[in-house]
Amino acid sequence: MSSVMVGAIAMALAVTSLVLIPFGSVRVAGSWLAHPERTLLRESGWHRSLSEWEALRAIATLGGVLLAGAAGFAPVGLLGAAVPSIVARLAVSRRRAERARETLAVLQMTVAGLRSGAGLVESLRLATASTRATQAGPFAEAVRAFDLGAPLDAALAAGRAEAHERQVVLGIDALALCVAERLPSSRCVSLIASTVDRLAFEQRIAADIRARTAGLRVQIVMLAALVPGLALYLVLTVPGLAETFAQPLGRFVLLPAAAILETVGIIASRRVVSDIS
Repeated sequence: MSSVMVGAIAMALAVTSLVLIPFGSVRVAGSWLAHPERTLLRESGWHRSLSEWEALRAIATLGGVLLAGAAGFAPVGLLGAAVPSIVARLAVSRRRAERARETLAVLQMTVAGLRSGAGLVESLRLATASTRATQAGPFAEAVRAFDLGAPLDAALAAGRAEAHERQVVLGIDALALCVAERLPSSRCVSLIASTVDRLAFEQRIAADIRARTAGLRVQIVMLAALVPGLALYLVLTVPGLAETFAQPLGRFVLLPAAAILETVGIIASRRVVSDIS
């Protein structure tokens, strides 16, 4: 093993040990240290301690460093450290999209309950009970808090403070307005139904744009894969180019720079498409 790889492993272990030091004391961690991914991990469904999360990251980092040493490609070590966070963010993004869709279903069922003659609280309770994944959502939490004696508007306000999805915030605002203004059932039906129509229209527009841009997303990935594929073909057919990549200049400068530029290009292109949709 080369001295460069030994230094890289030592640096990764040193950084990991430095990150894990504050988590040795619960008092210190709870008093002045706030983990930057605490909210992200809670939303993603991670129910273990933060020290176990950092231990998982350390294992992924060490695996990336060892893989980088075997492949002779330095950025793989950095990728190993980023994999846990990437997986957690993907899980959070999927859960947020599900909650946004469930909000529309809850509001539609609430409107149906109000039109059938039930009160707002009873309609909301039936809506959350009959929706599969909203048992841990802000609407179900508000109903549980109300059953325990908290005012419904205060329970909805607490759920709004923790909501990250725009659809959820709009739904909570509509319900909170009905409670705060003590609106009759007919006015509540009109207000919540208008919110449902707005959210349904936005959801249809977003689905249509995603369908229209699906081909563009595939083209972005294909164009990004074209350059590495062409480079691999040239490495196999041109011996001089393969020797250049095998040298330190190629392994530690050219290939890492190419990988970084490819990643930045893919992320920037997909972000442009996502902003449009």
